[in-house]
Amino acid sequence: MRNRLLALLAALFLALPFGPAFAVDPAEQLLDTKLEARARDISAGLRCLVCQNQSIDDSDAPLARDLRLIVRQQLQKGQSDGQVIDYVVDRYGEFVLLKPRLHLNTLLLWLAPLLLIAGGIVLASRIVRRLPEKSDAPAPLSAEEQKELEKLLTPPPVKS
Repeated sequence: MRNRLLALLAALFLALPFGPAFAVDPAEQLLDTKLEARARDISAGLRCLVCQNQSIDDSDAPLARDLRLIVRQQLQKGQSDGQVIDYVVDRYGEFVLLKPRLHLNTLLLWLAPLLLIAGGIVLASRIVRRLPEKSDAPAPLSAEEQKELEKLLTPPPVKS
C-alpha cells in the first residue's frame, strides 16, 4: 500500500511540468476570488493578438498582459462579463474572440462545416446513382458474337 502511494505521488510530481501553464502574473491577480475567477473565464475566451492560437490567459506576450489588466479593470468597475467582452471587442475587433459570435459576417464560418457535409452527401449520392447496376445473369450474346464463339470452340480439322 505504501509503495503504491509513493508511486502515485512520484507520478503526480513528474506530471506537474506537463500541466497547463498560465501566464498570469500573481501581481495581476485580483484579491477578490470571485472577480478573479470571472477574469480567468473571460480571458480564457479572448485571443492573444500576438500569438493568435492562445488565449490571453496562456500567453506571455506584453499585449496579452495588457488585455488581462483591461479585463480586470473593467470587472473592478462593476461591469458584467458581457460588457467586458464587448469593451474588448470594441477596441480590438471580433478577431480577439476565440469563439466568434454568430453574425451575418460570420455566418459562412459557422455554416461551412454543414455545407461541406451536405455537399459531400450530394456528391456521393450522384456518384452512386451513376454506377451501373450489376445483374447476376450476363447479357445474351449477339448473333455475331455467337458465330465467333462457335468458330473458337470448334476443333480444327485433322489432316491425315
